[in-house]
Amino acid sequence: MSGVVLRPPAGVMRPRAADEIPARGSVPGGLQYSVKLDGFRALAFVLEEGRVFLQSRSERDLSREFPGIAACLRDLLPAGTVLDGELCAYREGRLSFGDLLRSPGDRARLGVPVSYIAFDLLALPGRDVRPLPLRERWDLLGSALADAAPPLQRVLATEDEDTARDWFRDLRPVGVEGLVAKALDSAYRPGATWSWRKIRHADTLDGALLGVFGPADRPRALLVRLPDGRAVATSPRLTPPQSRQVAELVHSRLGEPAADPDHPDLGVVRPLTDPLVVELRQTAGRHETARFVRFRAEG
Repeated sequence: MSGVVLRPPAGVMRPRAADEIPARGSVPGGLQYSVKLDGFRALAFVLEEGRVFLQSRSERDLSREFPGIAACLRDLLPAGTVLDGELCAYREGRLSFGDLLRSPGDRARLGVPVSYIAFDLLALPGRDVRPLPLRERWDLLGSALADAAPPLQRVLATEDEDTARDWFRDLRPVGVEGLVAKALDSAYRPGATWSWRKIRHADTLDGALLGVFGPADRPRALLVRLPDGRAVATSPRLTPPQSRQVAELVHSRLGEPAADPDHPDLGVVRPLTDPLVVELRQTAGRHETARFVRFRAEG
């Protein structure tokens, strides 16, 4: 009888973004804090007859692109085991997302190691453990990986808030993007949830507001010049209160609308005849964003 109770594709549990590290006592049952790695999210299914399926975000099988990881999972874990984790590449002592995009041959030629860092357990042989609270799944994951060593390991995690804050401060130079705070009582449920919260490194800086995208009375986004000279569109979309505030402050400064070839998906931009200074929050990661916070000056 097969011990495989969970097969690909399976839904993944996703954290929601938060601006601050939550206090441990802010959630009933407490929190686990783990480092947020810059890699490929992947569910790892160990199936019958030595088959391994590494499910990407788009539900594609990545096992041929990471044969060493697939072989490690097959050799160490019994059929029916399903992990959630991150495929990570390392170069010169830090995480290197770009090297994950290389072929296996190129990575081998360049000596770029890849690891699978597991942060959750979804199934064991004959048992779906997703309904269990995280604290129990974490212990089971530790037992499942008791004999594991790189390239397969458990993510760095703690229940101590002070330790987590030290990691957040100290591990950025090696490519750690931030933290993920997870409710220890949470079951594993596919979809976005506030039971898991991701906190990325962010830098606050001033920028020059050059224009607005969308209707003059309901702008959707801002065109801003960063201190390094780049002109970028803010993201995410302005909230209704922000949109109203911006409309009120820029209505007398707007020039003629024009196309912006760098941001065609946002429509026309309405340039300001006299730039304003705005405070932005720049978030680290592969998809760097500049988020509008507030006006620094109103002219």
